[in-house]
Amino acid sequence: MTFYSVLEVTPTEQDWVADYIGPANKLVTQYGGKYIARTSSHERLEGNGENAALRIIIEWPSKQAAINFMNDDEYAPHLKARTAGSISHHFLIEGKDDLA
Repeated sequence: MTFYSVLEVTPTEQDWVADYIGPANKLVTQYGGKYIARTSSHERLEGNGENAALRIIIEWPSKQAAINFMNDDEYAPHLKARTAGSISHHFLIEGKDDLA
């Protein structure tokens, strides 16, 4: 079953970003993930709230692949830097239609 990571990220500091991208790209690929979108080009069509600076969508081949990525020891310092230097929200969504 395919899963999707959907992230909202607003950097509060910029110093972590350059060191984050390369290792994150490598590990996403290592765990079978594929970036669907990484963009600041987005707009809210419904609802209220703060708009994130970036929206990121990653497709995973399984829930376990996403969990393994998040728990990888090599990713840990980069995750720590991202969460310390941004306001981030990460949702893991199963690729299914419960209302069909």
